[in-house]
Amino acid sequence: MTDHLADALNTIKTHEIVGQNSCTIKATSLIGEILKVLKDHKYLKEYKKVDNGRGGFFEIQLDGRINDCGVIKPRMPVKRHDWAKKEQQFIPGFGVGLLIVSTPSGIMTNQDAEKKRIGGRLLCYVY
Repeated sequence: MTDHLADALNTIKTHEIVGQNSCTIKATSLIGEILKVLKDHKYLKEYKKVDNGRGGFFEIQLDGRINDCGVIKPRMPVKRHDWAKKEQQFIPGFGVGLLIVSTPSGIMTNQDAEKKRIGGRLLCYVY
């Protein structure tokens, strides 16, 4: 089995490291939701979905702001009052980076989930 989210984040990270300003990744609905969160938090300039008849792909315009990103395996559940503990575990410093989580209210950051007072499952981190 292939983890499309891990492949996508690895592609984004390697293109950022070598200084390229664009890349393409396979399109899935989960990746689309995560790209929306990354764009909302200014980690990406722009992205668009291109349909090629086989599921399509995303063309991403990079901003050069991502130092590291990756999936969190296993995708562990987090209770609503444990967000700070998980943030310390995966993010290098306070106020730096994001944890992206899947909640009953959709894909969002850990800060948004904490404000809404809900738990969820960890998907990935970015800083």
